[in-house]
This record gives sequence, structure tokens and C-alpha cells, in this order.
Amino acid sequence: MSIKIKSPGTVANLVCGFDILGLALKEPYDIMEFEVIDEPGVVIVNKDSFGLPTDPEKNVAGVVLLAAIEKAGFQKGIKVTIEKQIKPGSGLGSSAASAAGAAVGAARLMGDIFSTDDMVQLAMIGEKLATGVKHADNITPCILGGVTLIRSIYPLDIIPIASPDLYVTVVHPQIEVRTADARQILRKQVYLKDAIKQWGNIAGLVAGLVSNDNALISRSLEDVIIEPVRSILIPNFDDVKTQCKAAGALGGGISGSGPSIFMLSENESIATDVGQIMKKIYDDIDIENNVYVTTINKTGVEVMH
Repeated sequence: MSIKIKSPGTVANLVCGFDILGLALKEPYDIMEFEVIDEPGVVIVNKDSFGLPTDPEKNVAGVVLLAAIEKAGFQKGIKVTIEKQIKPGSGLGSSAASAAGAAVGAARLMGDIFSTDDMVQLAMIGEKLATGVKHADNITPCILGGVTLIRSIYPLDIIPIASPDLYVTVVHPQIEVRTADARQILRKQVYLKDAIKQWGNIAGLVAGLVSNDNALISRSLEDVIIEPVRSILIPNFDDVKTQCKAAGALGGGISGSGPSIFMLSENESIATDVGQIMKKIYDDIDIENNVYVTTINKTGVEVMH
């Protein structure tokens, strides 16, 4: 009894939709293999160099598997072997990939006994361990694929949104921005005029995605609340955004809490040009970086066998 899965990276917030919007990426992704063992509990084996804890109580995937075992009344244990390709602290949903992958893996091992909502609730336990907050904007697209809207966490209300055939270019400058730290610097109160502008952008972005209106998507990719604060943590953020839009990108911004930056483009040619611009900006200031030119993953966590 074993299964192997690919758990995709994700872009959360989609500029204006803080904690409520997210999309899944074709790459990067983590590979996780699950196996039923006779010994109760959870055993974790890491096949990467990130040095994440193997104590299941301190590991994002571990706490999800422990919760799944308890919820199901499962009488055996689970061994998980994790090969992470999504670097922790990258802003590409590394903890969500572990948490969502663990929830889906446990559900499959136990005979598909959990609903989608169950899996999201379980995965949020992992996100709370990683960031201190239960949020689902990375988890839901990771599990469901495509673009998702979390209308509410309590009670859980997830709305899949039509996914446009757009290209996604992501640069990950090799600096770390911890999600917990990026949350700490946010203002606790916002001006009403800013809130109104933000609501308009969120509604416009969702309407643009649903109607496949790229011009509306482009106009709506604006954040007047979170990005102005968080962007100070990311070197040359404004240059990246300005030059990529000048090259034809529809728009974009901080991926999750950063430091990764994403841009949406209408075709592969523009997306490739955008990737070259991103790479040059960070090469010029001697910051190591990874660039991904990819598309929206419309299936989410994929069972390989």
C-alpha cells in the first residue's frame, strides 16, 4: 500500500486578493511518496538538502498526517518520503505543497475517505504550524488546481474559478522572506478609500478571469494595501514590475509573502522575454535566482502511482 504524488507550487494572493485568491503552477513541484506501515504514528524521510524536521510534530506534512490518522481512526502508521523542489521561504507555497500533499496522500492511502473540504481543513493544520495562521489561499489551488477563491474559512467556502490559458513567469531571488515575518509588518488598519479600491480590483480580477478578459485582468492586478508594505523586503521589486509590464506582461506582483515575483502573460514568447528581464535584473545585482516560465496547473496534486 503505497502511492507517489506531485504536489505543485502555488501563487497566493494574486496581487489584490490577500488570503483569498491563489493559483497552482505546473512547476516547480514536490514529490512525496506515502507507505502504510505497521507501527502506529508517522515516519518522515527527507530526500532534499533543506534540513526540515523529521519529528512529525514539528514537520508540516507530519502534523497533517497525524491529524488525518486521528480523524480516520486509522490503526496503522504512515511513512512519507519527501523530495522538495519548492524551496522553503520562496513564496511559492512550499509549506502548502507539503500540507496539501500530505492531506491528499493520506486520503488516498485510507481509501479516499476524506472530502475536498476535509483535506483542506487538514492541510490548514500544517499551514498554521508553518506560518502561525490557518489560511487556505495556497492550499486550495494546490489540491484542486487552477484558480480558487476562498470566500470564507469559517465556515469553509471554496469557489473554483475558470482558469485562463495564460503563462506564468516567476523569479525566485535566493533570499528568504519568512511568511510569519511578512505578516508581522502589515498594517492592522487600512483607510476606507484604499479598501474600496482593493475591493474593486478583486471583483475586477475575478470577473476578468471568469470572462477571459485579459485587459480587465491587467487593470485589476493592483494592490494598494499589502504590496506597498511587503515590497520593501524584495530588492529591485519596482524595477522588475515596471520592466516586465513594458515587455508586454499583463501584470503581476509578489507571490505569496515573497521574495518570489510572478507575472502573467498572454503567450509563451512574452513570458520568456519576461523571464530574461527578471534574471538580468537579479544577475546585475549579484543575487542568485531561479526563473520559471510555466502555465497554470489545472489539476492540482497529481497521483503518479
